[in-house]
Amino acid sequence: MAELLGPRLYSCCNCRNHVALHDDIISKAFQGRHGRAFLFSHAMNFTVGPKEDRHLMTGLHTVADVHCVDCREVLGWKYERAYEASQKYKEGKFILEKSKIVRDNW
Repeated sequence: MAELLGPRLYSCCNCRNHVALHDDIISKAFQGRHGRAFLFSHAMNFTVGPKEDRHLMTGLHTVADVHCVDCREVLGWKYERAYEASQKYKEGKFILEKSKIVRDNW
């Protein structure tokens, strides 16, 4: 009989707090401040910093940094608003930097 495994998770690189589910990845083709990043539909166990406008590779966005709720490590950001019509799909989604998260349970 096969052993049932839980969901594949991503955890904070610093404290191993669970921050996202593998199944919630929308794209792995994003760029963060420190290299590759993943776009997630949802995240968990985080706090959101103040909103600010940033000029990113795809134009002007209102974003807020996402911090691990346990250790306060900055993991990426949340897209609050996209000003370009073609970028609206990012609103409410999360960028988590590959260098800030680790695979857990897989």
